[in-house]
Order: sequence, then structure tokens, then C-alpha cells
Amino acid sequence: MKIIDVIIRRLGKRNYAIDKQVSRTGLFVVLSGKAFCFLRGFYYRIFLKKCAGYLFIGKRCTIKHCHKISLGRTVTIGDNVEINALSKEGVKIGNNVSILRNTIIECTGVLRDIGIGINIGNNVGIAQNCFIQVRGFVSIGSNVMFGPSVSIFSENHGFEKTDVPMIGQATTRKGVVIEDDVWLGTQSVILDGVTIGKGSIVAAGAIVNINVPPYSIVAGVPAKIIKSRIITSDIS
Repeated sequence: MKIIDVIIRRLGKRNYAIDKQVSRTGLFVVLSGKAFCFLRGFYYRIFLKKCAGYLFIGKRCTIKHCHKISLGRTVTIGDNVEINALSKEGVKIGNNVSILRNTIIECTGVLRDIGIGINIGNNVGIAQNCFIQVRGFVSIGSNVMFGPSVSIFSENHGFEKTDVPMIGQATTRKGVVIEDDVWLGTQSVILDGVTIGKGSIVAAGAIVNINVPPYSIVAGVPAKIIKSRIITSDIS
């Protein structure tokens, strides 16, 4: 058990220790699954633009345009994850990043106007069923936590003209910035043009269409700033 703890820490998980209640049988099951994920990752890394370390890929993943993907050290991609990396600047993922099952990173919807790209920092955890639409540039900092079913949209559709179907009107792509040390609560939605400041928390179910100052807590539909993590009093 201690040897495995050391190996995990060397893979990038600092101060990591396996729970003592995990049995040898349970540990064997987990490690066996990881071994198969490692083998899949070993195959995929042949096609990637860059892979600086270990890569673990789950079952039934769909990863398109691998030549546009650059990975850091120790990246884990869970079961059923879909990544379409066709974009102008590609997909860049840092060290110690986990993208859990059923998550979709979609860089391009139509070939007439491909997406810009996405950059994900270090020590980022993206939970199950998240959706990241990459049309404008999406920047995600380091030490960021995604709850399950978080959505990010980096494009908006025009609707000003009533004599033209909205599907035929111009789109805007301002992009989305998630700074370091941000926690996005489950089922929260971040819309195009938004910057979430460093150290902020987005409550579960919030729909964010405004910039969020650093170390703020936002909640609601649409989201409003309800508290600062620095100033303890509520923000009116």
C-alpha cells in the first residue's frame, strides 16, 4: 500500500494516501482498470501532438484530431469522454488533470467557422457529464474544480432581426476565462464573455452571465454576487 502511495504521489498527487479501509481486493480491481487505461493511453499518445507524461484513457472514448492535442504529465480521461480538438489553436492540457466519464469538449460545430481553442492548467478536476463548448477561446486556470454537469459556452447567437431566422444570424465569440483556484458547482452554466476571478465559487445550478471578481461567491439565475471570501459581510 505504501509503495502505491509513493507511486501516486510521483504521478502528481501531492500528500496522497489511499484510505486504510480499502481492501487488497478492492485495490486490485482499481489497479487492474488503471492498467487497461494506461495501455489505451500508450496507444493514443502515438497520435498526439505532445504528451509529456503518463496518459490514462477509459473505455469507449472518442478523441478526434489528436494532432491538435498537447498534454502535460499524468492526464486521466474517463469512460465515454468525447474530445473534438479541431480548432485554430488546439487543445492544451496541463499536468495532473482528470476528465471524468461522459464529459464532452467540443471545439468545432461547423466546418465553415472552426473554434479557437482551449487551454487547461495544472491540477484540474472535471467531473462527470460536463460540457465545454469551444468556439471562442476558453482558458481554464490551475487548481480548478468542476462539479458534475457543468456547462461552458463560448459563443452567442444573434437574435436582433425578426425577419431572419436566428439560426441564420451572426454569432459572437468573446470567449470564457476561468482563473486559478475556482470551484464550479454542479449544473452551473458559464456563458460567453464571462471571466470567473481567482478563488471564486459558483454555486450549484447558477447561470453566470456577468464577470465575477476574484474571491467571490455567486449564486442564482441569473447569478449574483452574494458574498466575498475576503470580506465576510454580505454584498448588497
